[in-house]
Amino acid sequence: MSSAAPWHAYIYFTDADRALAKALRERFFADSRVLFTGRMVEGPVGPHPIPQYELHFLESSRDAVIALIEASGLRALIHPLTDDDLADHTVQGHWIGEPLALDLSVLDPPGVNQGIARFAVSDF
Repeated sequence: MSSAAPWHAYIYFTDADRALAKALRERFFADSRVLFTGRMVEGPVGPHPIPQYELHFLESSRDAVIALIEASGLRALIHPLTDDDLADHTVQGHWIGEPLALDLSVLDPPGVNQGIARFAVSDF
């Protein structure tokens, strides 16, 4: 995979770890390796069943982003951004912490993007 290939991460949080998630989010805002840090979404949205926020970064920053998430102890899904939304969130995805059951019915089929810009702007 090219070092310039796009990646997403979704950082999940509960009421109990909201402050930790917010602190990590602020850290990502200040990190030049992260191209976009999304807003904290307070409920289920898209395939995500619990509150989360998203990050956009390049393959070249993947290891550093993973290390920061792992150090936080928060749950996250990290995946490449390809033309197969379903595969990105399943077989190509990497979970940190306990995986969640995603609502896969809302994901685009392979090769289809329903008009949503999917990199470096918010999906939601």
